[in-house]
Amino acid sequence: MDSVTQALLGGAIQGSLLGRTQGRRALFYGAALATLPDLDVLIPYADPVSAMTYHRGFTHSLFVLTGLAGLLTWLIRRRWPDAPYRRGRLFFTLWLVLITHPLLDAFTVYGTRLFWPFPAVPESWSAVFIIDPAYTLPLLAAVVFAARKGLNTRSIRILSVALALSTAYLAFGMGGRMLAEQRVSHAMRNQGIAVTELRAVSMPFNALIWRVIAKTPDGHYYESVSSWFDDRPPEWIRLPLHPDIAHIVNGVPLHDRLRWFTNDWLRYDIIGNALVVSDLRMGIAGQYTFRFKMAECAADGKWVTVVPSAWSSGMPSLTELKLMMKRIFHQQPPLPLSAWSAPYAETSAAHTCDLAMPVGKPASS
Repeated sequence: MDSVTQALLGGAIQGSLLGRTQGRRALFYGAALATLPDLDVLIPYADPVSAMTYHRGFTHSLFVLTGLAGLLTWLIRRRWPDAPYRRGRLFFTLWLVLITHPLLDAFTVYGTRLFWPFPAVPESWSAVFIIDPAYTLPLLAAVVFAARKGLNTRSIRILSVALALSTAYLAFGMGGRMLAEQRVSHAMRNQGIAVTELRAVSMPFNALIWRVIAKTPDGHYYESVSSWFDDRPPEWIRLPLHPDIAHIVNGVPLHDRLRWFTNDWLRYDIIGNALVVSDLRMGIAGQYTFRFKMAECAADGKWVTVVPSAWSSGMPSLTELKLMMKRIFHQQPPLPLSAWSAPYAETSAAHTCDLAMPVGKPASS
């Protein structure tokens, strides 16, 4: 989730558990501690693929953060041995503030390595969008109230209620994801569409309307839309994955890492003389948040892998966001998935490289 939400969550947790002894400082301490895992964004990486796939890595590991909570507990008790709270309560509070950060991140679609250093695919439960006011606002209201009124019994109760509501909202999001997947899977089965993989992803700023992406055995995928309030089959569009050109970057370490990080939810396009790889999990139909140039057609007619660079990606406009919000409650008219995808769906034939030619060595490193 976004840093503001993470800080509010940490402040609410520490305020509810240590607010009676630390007072308003508990809100500040919890907010500051909860943002620590995201300091990995300060690490400089040589390319955007590395920056994407190493973020939410070791600093989000439950093992690392548990050890950090233990170290901080020891340091605090050593510095303030007469602090009016027990070591166990202090450790539990610090541990909870720290580990709820990556756990909340795992409820988004991005990918979080909860079990680093083990090489498992990053956890990506996609129950909520990365920014969701319905999750954040109750925490904000509770923390602001506690900061103004002090950490008395009423404030702590309000913080506890806000934490319970935020947790319930995550469960609501998981239910929405499962409902969307079930509806689309059932509709595709009725249409005789064979699906090899399917997953739902919340659309921007809410957990009421969902993108459902589904791969098919013939090298295509479907972009579908489902809302909690739908009473008819969902709309969808069929788009190409272009697996026939994926071999151009097969075996390239950063491409292999991107496949692993996204659990292979990738699409390949040749645009001009560039091979562009898109992460299908984030964005809307045809307009994906993370797109990378990973190879180019050289003058000798060979594909040459390059140091990945960010490729321009579409971001939903205000008009598109309004259509999405309207679609939550009204299934007609359906979202214009074809129109949204059209500017991004074209694979250019302007390149002079033979797709069967062997891949050359990277032009740079």
